[in-house]
Amino acid sequence: MTTTLRPTEPLQRHADGTRSRHYQVCVNSRPVGAVHLATVPGFGDSVASVDDLRIEEPDRRRGRGTVAALAAEEIARGWGCQEIQIALPGTAEAALRLVAAVGYVLRNRGMAKRLGDTPPALPEGSRGRPMTQAEFDAWQAHETDRYARDWIARGVPEEAARAKSRRDHEVLLPQGLASADTWFSVLEQDGTRVGTLWLALRDGLPFVYDVEVDAAHRGRGHGRTLMLLAETQAHGMGQHALGLNVFADNPPAERLYESLGYETTRYVFRKALL
Repeated sequence: MTTTLRPTEPLQRHADGTRSRHYQVCVNSRPVGAVHLATVPGFGDSVASVDDLRIEEPDRRRGRGTVAALAAEEIARGWGCQEIQIALPGTAEAALRLVAAVGYVLRNRGMAKRLGDTPPALPEGSRGRPMTQAEFDAWQAHETDRYARDWIARGVPEEAARAKSRRDHEVLLPQGLASADTWFSVLEQDGTRVGTLWLALRDGLPFVYDVEVDAAHRGRGHGRTLMLLAETQAHGMGQHALGLNVFADNPPAERLYESLGYETTRYVFRKALL
């Protein structure tokens, strides 16, 4: 039996420069599932994403999903993509096995924590304060470059990585420091600045977009304090959950979040298209 992908619509080109297309997964022309393939905003045509891959129950566990995933890679190569990614829920055990079998590697994961009824106490001498405009301007220049370099280090072409960095910051911070539902804080220890926190609402829930300890003060537990500060701010909004993203090449951060009670809700895997 032959498993193929059959388009169910013309190739879609969107205003943000991305493209996408829906396909049926067919076995000898018989539909058995679906695939939605797209390119990722901010990366041009360099990165594709499998936004949906489903095989109907009667045809599962027969290798249909594996063949469909490999066929999606060939389409992405034809689009000129250099990489393909797929996001999966943290509980999708069968899908996690499939992507590992076809050569995907973990890039990052989304994590979340249910907060207690009372906010945590910060260590003695620690306090958070709002970031000033001058501090924000310096932070934004530093962060835009750092974020791009992070993607470059993970295999994304430099031009695409820098374009994504610019785009993401423009989308998330349209009014800079004054952007709605966004809070920038500086953590001080005994009156000395030691780190920064970027917290914002994402789909109505607080999300830690960035936490960074200043280089001269690392290794002293301030990262944990910044996360506790994020919890206190979430409590102040009347919220009882907090989310974040962590890259797989940052084990210290992963260990920190796990020790604080965060659990994985979403995995994002990547694969280079040679």
